[in-house]
Amino acid sequence: MAIKLERQQAFSPANLRKIRILPWIALIITASISLWPMYWLFVTSITPTTFAIKTPPDILPFHASLANFQRLFNQASDYWHWGANSLIVALSITLFHIFFDTLSGYAFAKKKFPGRDVFFWLILATLMVPTYVTLVPMYIVTKDLHLLNSLWAIILPGTADVFGIFLMRQYIQTLPSELLDAARIDGCGELRTFWHIILPLCKPAIGALAIFTFVRHWNDFFWPLIVLQNSSTYTLPVGVAGLQGEFSTDYGLIFAGAALAALPMVLFFLIFQRYFLEGVRMGALKG
Repeated sequence: MAIKLERQQAFSPANLRKIRILPWIALIITASISLWPMYWLFVTSITPTTFAIKTPPDILPFHASLANFQRLFNQASDYWHWGANSLIVALSITLFHIFFDTLSGYAFAKKKFPGRDVFFWLILATLMVPTYVTLVPMYIVTKDLHLLNSLWAIILPGTADVFGIFLMRQYIQTLPSELLDAARIDGCGELRTFWHIILPLCKPAIGALAIFTFVRHWNDFFWPLIVLQNSSTYTLPVGVAGLQGEFSTDYGLIFAGAALAALPMVLFFLIFQRYFLEGVRMGALKG
């Protein structure tokens, strides 16, 4: 009888309410920790440098002003040009990835040809090759093609990606082959089947791929630093890094530039988050 009463008390409405609250508390704490760097970035961007470097720092922006942004536009006259270059590079590479990675994933998932699995695993094995190993060959090829100091030197090497091919292949494998057979019976060719059947059904995976690709190439720093020499061709990461002085660092100026550079990534994620979350949910249900 005592054990029964203890069980009833353990599953009482008050205790169940407490149990339901615990996951929300854990999520709020995790979200706060994850968003803290972004919060500190924007707080420092509107804080004058003299107050930004004080110890201990102010958690709240008591001395908020737009002076850092005014100095940024005065000292970095090419800032908006850098932003336009980054936007061109990131959007172009994202569109190339969506088309070529999805097309390759469709071929490896639904088409049958000799050596299909061998070719796929060989391509997948290149993920084990460190990125920095390929920098010298890529630079030599870019130089021989006379593409140095142009945006094409960044865009062309990023037209396709092994991770994107793997992601799209895994997702397209879950699509029923009967839809493709029905399209062929109705007289659709391969390109029409891909454009009208595969692409619309791959929106969740395409959304996830677009977010990963855009954020990666918007933030890309090392390769643009190597192939770009003129300030007019810089992307935002390279241009903002150049704001750092040789003997001193103007944290207010750099954080202002970084805060503006982070805004397109946030907007891009908000635009595609519905497809991204849908892809995560569908993957969880099918797994």
